[in-house]
Amino acid sequence: MTFHIVHTTQYRYSGWVTLCHNEAHLRPRTDDRQRCSVHRLVVEPAPSLTQERSDYFGNVLVYFAVEEPHNELRVTATSTVEVRTGAKQADLGASIVWESVGQRLRDDLRTDLIEARQFVLDSPLVVTSAALAAYAQPSFAPGRPLLDAVDDLNRRIHREFAYERDFTTVSTPLAELLELRRGVCQDFAHLAIGCLRSLGLPARYVSGYVESLPPPGQARLRGADASHAWFSVCDPDQGWVDFDPTNDQLVSAQHVTTAWGRDYSDVSPLKGVVFGGGAHSLAVSVEIARVA
Repeated sequence: MTFHIVHTTQYRYSGWVTLCHNEAHLRPRTDDRQRCSVHRLVVEPAPSLTQERSDYFGNVLVYFAVEEPHNELRVTATSTVEVRTGAKQADLGASIVWESVGQRLRDDLRTDLIEARQFVLDSPLVVTSAALAAYAQPSFAPGRPLLDAVDDLNRRIHREFAYERDFTTVSTPLAELLELRRGVCQDFAHLAIGCLRSLGLPARYVSGYVESLPPPGQARLRGADASHAWFSVCDPDQGWVDFDPTNDQLVSAQHVTTAWGRDYSDVSPLKGVVFGGGAHSLAVSVEIARVA
């Protein structure tokens, strides 16, 4: 399955920006599940310096600087991504018992499990707590298979939290989210990660896109899509398994991964600093279309 993705970010400033430094996580990853065959990043005004590298988590990170005065910045990322279909799905019921995961992480010296240990720790936007552990606990009965328990938590978040734009920000504390019971995909991913880490389980944040299929007989709305987020949990035997609480499902061939990290702050699509500019407005659109 091949997707053509156009992700456009536009800043408009009330005054002149004399200099800006930016980092972009906009190139989809290439791994066993998907391959980014074409990628182009266009910045307007044209940057005076652009550098590409791999970040700590193996994501493609592009740094660019615009050194000419401007009152508008437009960043357009165009990608073609091939996603494997028919890949073997995780066996939820056959996974390791959840209570034994911590011991495996401590005792097993496999490189991937050593690396997974860092995803049990607190991160800038996800701080563990007794309240998060208490919310997760009904899904984690003694002796329950890890992935089966995580799937139940995923379903509960989808069922018990309302999807509502502009009600939260990415920095809304998880304690407040538990009280509000509403948010967007980034919130739900952070919530699930916080619950899992509060039980001593490794979980990471995943940024990307998901294809939105219109109802039968209706035209697809161009630009109606947005960047998406979900979470992964590490099963010591089956590896990292991705869950999408916003859509109440395991991640499928309709999902395209851009980057992963501890939380949103590690993989935000675009961030930076500006000198000048005053107040600003932000417009983001994502168009994802299946290529025949």
